[in-house]
Amino acid sequence: MDLQVSGFRQKFRANRFASTLVVLATLTLGILIGTVVSGGVKGKEKNPSADATPLQVPSPVQLSSQFSQIARQMEPSVVNISTESTIKNPHRGRRGTPGEEGPGGGDEDSPFQDFFNRFFGGPGGQGGQGGQGGPDQGFGPDDMRERSLGSGVIVDPKGYIVTNSHVVEKADRIRVKLMDDPATVTYDATVIGVDKETDLAVIKIDAKKPLPAAKLGNSDSMSVGDWVLAVGSPFGLDETVTAGIVSAKGRSIVPNRQFESFIQTDAAINPGNSGGPLVNMAGEVIGINTAIYTSGGGYQGVGFAMPSNTVVYVYNELIKPEHKVSRGSIGVEFNAVPNPAVARVYGVTSGVTIAHVTPNGPADKAGLKTGDTIVSVNGKQVKTGDELVAEISSIKPGSTAKIGYIRSGKTTATDVTIADRSKLFAARLGEQEEGGEQAQPQESKFGITVRSITPDMANRYQLPSTKGVIVQDLKPDGFGDTVGLSRGDIILEVNKQPVNGEDDFQKVESQMKSGQDVVFLVRPRGTRDNTTVFMGGTLQ
Repeated sequence: MDLQVSGFRQKFRANRFASTLVVLATLTLGILIGTVVSGGVKGKEKNPSADATPLQVPSPVQLSSQFSQIARQMEPSVVNISTESTIKNPHRGRRGTPGEEGPGGGDEDSPFQDFFNRFFGGPGGQGGQGGQGGPDQGFGPDDMRERSLGSGVIVDPKGYIVTNSHVVEKADRIRVKLMDDPATVTYDATVIGVDKETDLAVIKIDAKKPLPAAKLGNSDSMSVGDWVLAVGSPFGLDETVTAGIVSAKGRSIVPNRQFESFIQTDAAINPGNSGGPLVNMAGEVIGINTAIYTSGGGYQGVGFAMPSNTVVYVYNELIKPEHKVSRGSIGVEFNAVPNPAVARVYGVTSGVTIAHVTPNGPADKAGLKTGDTIVSVNGKQVKTGDELVAEISSIKPGSTAKIGYIRSGKTTATDVTIADRSKLFAARLGEQEEGGEQAQPQESKFGITVRSITPDMANRYQLPSTKGVIVQDLKPDGFGDTVGLSRGDIILEVNKQPVNGEDDFQKVESQMKSGQDVVFLVRPRGTRDNTTVFMGGTLQ
């Protein structure tokens, strides 16, 4: 019995040892299989894009560097111009007429905004950093400070800078920032002269060091399709460079501006670019960026620059002791675009047929009439209106010129005394051209200078009649200014008494006494119909 039990035990031990070996072998095999499978799975998870080719940075290659070279060359000569102006009672100066928007009834709708408000510091436009602020200390409760930004280009190492007239006009303070100076360093600028006919101005800073001056090129050498760069400070972003081409030449974009023949470009020009240079591929300034065509106040691919040849002429005139551009005029007008039918009817094949003669102007006094065709100036033949303007404007006012003309098929000539253009056309809607003799408000109870409306003015500007007087100027904070009158407004009545000339106005004014209520019946400037408004107050 004991032998059987002992044998069973030995057999059990042997079987248990074998079973253990089997279990251990099985576990080992399972672990090995799991490791292999797990390793394969993990490998697939770590590198799902094993077939991807790594990217490499190529070695530097010198591409076309002409744009960058020109930019580096020009940027030190381009300056940022900031201005501060005091706006007296802005809510009055921008009143609108019933049914119309914008000052004077609709100027805001003009697409050529750089000559008005949007392009530089006006409603909807670039007002600079901070735009218009609230009342400033030292100013009246209704006064506002306007801060605006623009650009300019140094043309003389002594600190002479060319920019746009509208950038610096009416500014109380002009400050210039140079590219290489810290942001906190600016220079106060002095206005040397402005020319509103071309919207150009010359200012000067004293930097106590020679400044990098840009080189001016010949704008006549530019052709449509040539590359150009625009440099400036759009929206206050200094040293901005944009590229484009010359899209067109000889563009006239504002009516009655005979001396504005622009280069059109698609280089991006935005608010703040005004006054900056347009540069050719030789690094020469061939224009001063002036205007944009826009329906929304920003860049739309159409910009305009004043040609450098015009800039050179205006600059040289403005730095003379008189600091103004004197242009001759004989007081005639003609169609800007020649009409073949006019030539056929009047029996001429060349020359400039007069469409209007300014009453009491030089041509009128010399006997020229509407329908006469001017064919020569001082013996030099003129075929187009541009040639006529160029010849007459270059003659010094006060000089005499022999004008050859055709009347009823017969050629004759007459001597005409050349007038100063700025003075001859100063009466247009009461606006005095810069450089002319400014009419100062007389010491009067109303603080207003008025002018009678001539038939010529009424016809030219489609005024309903010659009734009333035009406000030419106002004394700051005078009675007229206080009640809301503006230059160009037409006063029809004062306290129900019609005023149809300066004598009528002065007579009524002389009867007014301090403490008396005074009410003006006014047709606001720019009104296209007979809309009138009342303005009045108590005379102090």
